[in-house]
Parts: sequence; structure tokens; C-alpha cells
Amino acid sequence: MAENIHTLTSFDLNSLPSLDVVVLGALEMLAERDIPKISLENIQKPLVVGSGNAEATGRIIFGDTDAVFASESNVDDKLANIHDIDEVVIVSASGGKHAPIIARKAHASGKHVTLITNTANSPAQQALSESELTALVYPKNREPYTYNTSTYMAMIQGWSGENPLAIADFIKANLDTLDLPDFSKYNKYYLIVPPEFSGIIRMLNVKFIELFGRNVARDIETSEYVRHATTVAPSDELFIAFGEPNTTWGKPENRVNIPLPAGAGYVAMMAIGYYTVAQIQKAQPQYFKENIAAYCEFISGVFGENISPIVDGN
Repeated sequence: MAENIHTLTSFDLNSLPSLDVVVLGALEMLAERDIPKISLENIQKPLVVGSGNAEATGRIIFGDTDAVFASESNVDDKLANIHDIDEVVIVSASGGKHAPIIARKAHASGKHVTLITNTANSPAQQALSESELTALVYPKNREPYTYNTSTYMAMIQGWSGENPLAIADFIKANLDTLDLPDFSKYNKYYLIVPPEFSGIIRMLNVKFIELFGRNVARDIETSEYVRHATTVAPSDELFIAFGEPNTTWGKPENRVNIPLPAGAGYVAMMAIGYYTVAQIQKAQPQYFKENIAAYCEFISGVFGENISPIVDGN
């Protein structure tokens, strides 16, 4: 068993791994497991629905198609008003929470459903018959709740077909050897990503929210959008640029450049982006690790289902 996957099979609430361990474990898993391929050939105009990073994953995978995108907040309007939708694609790691509700709404609108998930026989699958719903079930590692790294990375891998071991090797050779600043000295960050990876912005924003809440501030934009009045009010923040060196924004001493491999795809961008956020996580107070158990107890009552602070693999 690969080193990081071994760590993920054995941790408990007192030894929750940081995000970088989960990233490397996800890349190890992708190299070892069969990853279903996502074919877009037979879908002309899908309605792609997801929550949080599931919605972001759907936008990445279907970004070059004539897709309509929605979350649980506006899916009713899309189903009612866009009549040429020929498929409803639900992206949900658990296949629970809002997923079965959306599946039933799609069926009531006369649409077939494709479920992209990491959970076999999930509530969404149980909501409809096999003729009404097609499920693509992806592997996942055992991870802390909300990390959702192996889950969505596996889905994106099913579309992009990148080399996960090459990405892991790049991280070890090029990120682990960087002379990074002391991240504990900053509580404000500005992440700059290449324009071709604009779809990662939502995923990185969500990861900051999950790990830090409002205790650590962040802006995340592309290297094109950063020019548009995003730095009018100066702040003592650290600028972290991916792929393209930043020679413009922030004080020179407040700039960090993180390389991306040549020909990088979204799996590489996600892995390197999350791995970098993990270095911030390890330097800051442990907001996530200290609060996730209590949060899961609370949110279980909100959704009316048991949500564990540790999510099992498959």
C-alpha cells in the first residue's frame, strides 16, 4: 500500500491528516484504481447540478460543452425555463443531501439523470429506477469530512486522463524544495491562477472556507482578472501565483511563485493548489481539526442524516 494511502486508512479524530497528505494519497489512489471515463458524446445540452465543489467539478468537466449549470438553489428555475435540456447530470460525492431531491425533480420534468458520484447505491440512486438514472461511481480514499479531494479529483481524472504519478513526482521535486515564507505571519492571501484554470477558483475558495472560515482572508482570481481594480486598497497580504510568475502584484517580499508542470491539466492544478493551501493550513491555528467533530454533530441535525467527521473510502 502506498505511503499516504496507508496514513489515510489509519488516522482517527486525534490524528487528522493535513490536506497535503490527502492530496498525495489521492494521486496514489488514481494510479492504483480503475477510473471510469466520462464520455460527453451523447449529451447535447445537459443541466449540470452540484453543491459547493461538486458544482465547481461539474463546471470543469462540462465547461467546453453547451451545458447549463445550477446548484440546489436555482435548479427548479432551470428545469422550468430551459426546455431543450436533454439530460440532468448530478455531481455529488455522497449521492445524498440534496442529490435525491434533485434526481426526483429531474425525473418529474421528464429528464433522464446521470449521477457522477463516489458512493455506490447512494440515496440518489435509490430515488429512481435503473432506467431513469445512470450512475458513474468513482473510487475515493478515507478522508476527513469536507476534504473531498480524492472524490472530485477522481471525477476530473475520468475526464482529463492525466498522469497522477507524474504530478506527485512534480510536487515532491518542485514544491517540497521551494523556499517558502513563514505562512504563520500572514492571515490574508491573494492566489493568482492562469486563465485556463479559472474553474479552480471556486474549488480553492471553498477549501479556504472549510479550513479557515472567516479567520483567514483570501482573494482568488486569474492573472487576467487581477488587473481589474482588485488591489485598489493595499493590504499586507501574501500573493501566491501559480504557473505564471507574478512580477507585478504586491510588494516583492510578499510574492510567492508556485510552478506548474508543462502541459498541466486540472488534476495537476487542483493537486498543486490544494497542496499549497495545505502549507497555509499547517502554519495557521488548527480551526478545522479542532471544530470538525462538533460541526458534524450539528450538521447531521440540519440534514437529518448521520454525517461523520471521517468519511470512509471504497
